[in-house]
Amino acid sequence: MKVRFWGTRGSLATPGKATLKYGGNTSCVQVIGDQGTMVVLDAGTGMREMSLNFPPGLKRVDVLLTHLHMDHIQGLGFFSPFYNRDMEVHLWGPRSTTQDLRGRLMRYLSPPLFPVHLRDLECRLFVHDASDADVQIGEFRVSSRMICHPGPTVGYRLVGPKGSLAYMPDHEPAIGATRLLPDRDWVSGAAVAKEVDLLIHDAQYTDEEYAARVGWGHSSMKQAMEFARMTEVRHLVPFHYDPTHGDEVLETMLKENIAAVNPAYPVTPAREGETMEVRG
Repeated sequence: MKVRFWGTRGSLATPGKATLKYGGNTSCVQVIGDQGTMVVLDAGTGMREMSLNFPPGLKRVDVLLTHLHMDHIQGLGFFSPFYNRDMEVHLWGPRSTTQDLRGRLMRYLSPPLFPVHLRDLECRLFVHDASDADVQIGEFRVSSRMICHPGPTVGYRLVGPKGSLAYMPDHEPAIGATRLLPDRDWVSGAAVAKEVDLLIHDAQYTDEEYAARVGWGHSSMKQAMEFARMTEVRHLVPFHYDPTHGDEVLETMLKENIAAVNPAYPVTPAREGETMEVRG
């Protein structure tokens, strides 16, 4: 499978000179299977540009939403397949304790927040509540599990014929812990990430920032590396950068944390516009 990053930022889009290298759009990742299956992970501000670059003749796309915070859904109204009557679009995401995913999305895709109602979209739209049951989307077996972040929020695991990835852009593996417990059963998201070929994971804070934000549902870059080590992933991609962290700050964080953790796996920071090949 191929993975392309269209939005790498967390919380708020931050275009400008300070974010030219790693990007300023919010979370949006495109996954393309070897057999042509098209999956989109989250719908941040990078979604518009991504959808304008879809291959001609595409008939179906599946959008997997981790949660409904604004930085993960702001691109939905500008998703070009929504306005194409020949397209089949499947939206997946968590329901709340009181409302299904469709009802939750209707609160955003409707006036006064957006001029177009969800019910008026031209595509053939299917909305699915994410559950603990695995589903088959084209060539991918997709698992979703609740993880630690205000929301509710899910993490996704995609397994294809030749590779696997896990996606947890907003995740606090163990609230307030200075070290992760060795037993995976006690760590949020461990089953989602276990031994995947590529883990895309929250790396929003420095250790000092995290100490002042315990319980907010995010990780420090060091925690992301320790989580990757504990779950025995083969490659880590730090993601969901804080809006105050420009390119120079991110590179300093990366250098310092690699030196501190000494990971046995490669660490490649997500970079907007970059494509990665995932192979098992």
